[in-house]
Amino acid sequence: MKQLLRSFRYLKSYWYLAIGSLFSILLATGAMLLIPRLQQLIIDEGIVVGNISAVVSFTMAMIGVALTRALFQFGQGALAARAAQGVAYDMRNDVYDRIQSLSFSYHDQVHTGQLLTRATSDVERVQRFVGRGAIMLLSAVFMIGGSVALLFSINAQLARVMLVMVPVTLVLFAIFARAALPLFRAVQQKLDDLNTVLQENFAGIRVIKSFVREAHEAKRYETVNLEFYDLNIRVNNILSLAFPTIFGVLNIATLAIYWMGGMQVIEGTLSLGELVAFAGYLLMAFFPVLMIGFIVTMLSSASASAVRIFELLDAQSEVVEQPNAIALPPVKGHIAFENVTFRYYEGGEPVLDEVSFGVEPGQTLALLGTTGSGKSTIINLIPRFYDVREGCVRVDGYDIREVTLESLRSQIGIVLQETNLFDGTIRDNIAFGHPHAKDDEIERVARAAEAHDFIMRFPNGYETHVGERGVNLSGGQKQRIAIARALLLDPAILILDDATSSVDLSTEYRIQRALANLMKGRTSIVVAQRVATVLNADQILVLDQGRILGRGTHEELIRTNELYAEIYSSQLQDDRHLMQKVETAGEVTQ
Repeated sequence: MKQLLRSFRYLKSYWYLAIGSLFSILLATGAMLLIPRLQQLIIDEGIVVGNISAVVSFTMAMIGVALTRALFQFGQGALAARAAQGVAYDMRNDVYDRIQSLSFSYHDQVHTGQLLTRATSDVERVQRFVGRGAIMLLSAVFMIGGSVALLFSINAQLARVMLVMVPVTLVLFAIFARAALPLFRAVQQKLDDLNTVLQENFAGIRVIKSFVREAHEAKRYETVNLEFYDLNIRVNNILSLAFPTIFGVLNIATLAIYWMGGMQVIEGTLSLGELVAFAGYLLMAFFPVLMIGFIVTMLSSASASAVRIFELLDAQSEVVEQPNAIALPPVKGHIAFENVTFRYYEGGEPVLDEVSFGVEPGQTLALLGTTGSGKSTIINLIPRFYDVREGCVRVDGYDIREVTLESLRSQIGIVLQETNLFDGTIRDNIAFGHPHAKDDEIERVARAAEAHDFIMRFPNGYETHVGERGVNLSGGQKQRIAIARALLLDPAILILDDATSSVDLSTEYRIQRALANLMKGRTSIVVAQRVATVLNADQILVLDQGRILGRGTHEELIRTNELYAEIYSSQLQDDRHLMQKVETAGEVTQ
């Protein structure tokens, strides 16, 4: 309930809609409470005494009251819907902003399916209660209060039946809600699992088909789906038991009213119209109690979802911008690691262990090493995707923890190993970080990234639609577009995380020639698996298990570093032979 109550702050922006909805429901409730009284008058002052004009008059009054009630109910529904959608809109924005603001370490631990469920299904459940359920609850309370007061005004003896029925009904609902609440939480958690399986299958559909794992994945989905089904059946069983039980209480109370009230009508202490009005108010008093039951069910579901939403909104990013952070001025590109130690989680083995090195402006630093040696970790620390555990990272002498994230990252161009393109045109993807770039600027960086020629072979050129995740392009084409995207920013610092891993040797050679010119004047950090891509680097770091085992130029390392020499001998001879063939073929073509 504490988390659900926090959700009501989203109504602040829509207070006028909430007040209007509440005012409308009050008037609609008042109109509804008049109807049984008018029925009493029709019977006692019209039908019983044979006064047709009274019947007509009071009937017309009932029609007017009913139309008034319908009008205000429509107003209440329209206003409540706008308030509810406003709450959902703001909450979804907050959830999205929080997901975007959380550091990589949070996303490393949370499945995408969980985030999707919280941004959609959980938000929907909360807004349904905050925007509509709360107003329905107030309406029910007003209706119960007005009905009970009128019941006592008609016949206090009969009204005592309500004093027994209402508490019994509310206690029954509380019992059922207490049983259902943990199940609502379990349902949402299982929906997380279901969405996770779906997301993984949709993203990996080509891998699944390639390895003929359709049947296995279908079974995996069926298992989770069956668990989700079973939980929902358990919830529905509880609700299916709850409402017949409540209706049973109503039937018993109605029988008691007609028996006791019928005796009073026969004895002449109660009029027939009053008995009919009393029965009408009894139903009006009971149905809000039933409505409260629905609201309690809605509340249980919403409170479970609210807990999950605020768990996300309260999550703390490990990378936090300091309150007094300054904007990093235009940088020259000096980078320094000073005794940097880093672990991905507390208590884990260090991925980097007291790593220190420096890169001068305009230099190219190459990172070479086996898988898991710490190469990708180093380039993730420079734009502060993670924060160091010990030591510090400096750019132009500034500790990057003391500058704003935007001013730091906007001066760093990154091409990650896993290329991620967005649904849209090739032009849109190249201009992703600079959406107002001119066509000639886009073409220039595309040519530099060896992408212009293949782009122009498409019928629509730069307006070619690439599809979700760039599905219409090859791996090498996507990688070259990603390189062009980074180069368009004209960054002072350029990070290439094995950026040519998805291209063939011929294309890699052409890209390397282009990048050699583009890297001039900017600090470049190159992560490579192939020695051929780092031969001309100003400095090469040889990494192994988070430590620097060697540093220097290619010529220095080939003489002094055993690990580098081993990598060189296993890769470079074959690569050099192939590159000579490519270069010779290029000269013949020219």
